[in-house]
Amino acid sequence: MADKDLVFRIKADFLKSLAHPLRLQIIEYLKNKEASVGEMVKAIGVEQSGLSKHLSILRMAGILSSRQEKATVFYSIRDNDIFHVLRPIAEILRKKLKESQGVLAHLGQL
Repeated sequence: MADKDLVFRIKADFLKSLAHPLRLQIIEYLKNKEASVGEMVKAIGVEQSGLSKHLSILRMAGILSSRQEKATVFYSIRDNDIFHVLRPIAEILRKKLKESQGVLAHLGQL
């Protein structure tokens, strides 16, 4: 595999780690805080086993960091630059939605 191909593979794998609604919700929940698995289970409303799977994926991708205090594991955002990745995506989606609303409004006038 050429170096260029490897770089694209690494980028694609990183973006895949973001490609799940629950993972995006976890990132948003942890935006300005650290939280335990138990706190996130209650706040997000998911099963612990499912949450743990997605936390592991985000940690392996380098998006989250974790620390253990006795039997409790706490998670936090490892690098806030992740929000510099997510903000432009949200902006693109806002523009797309606005365009769609314009098309729907136009169709309503026909």
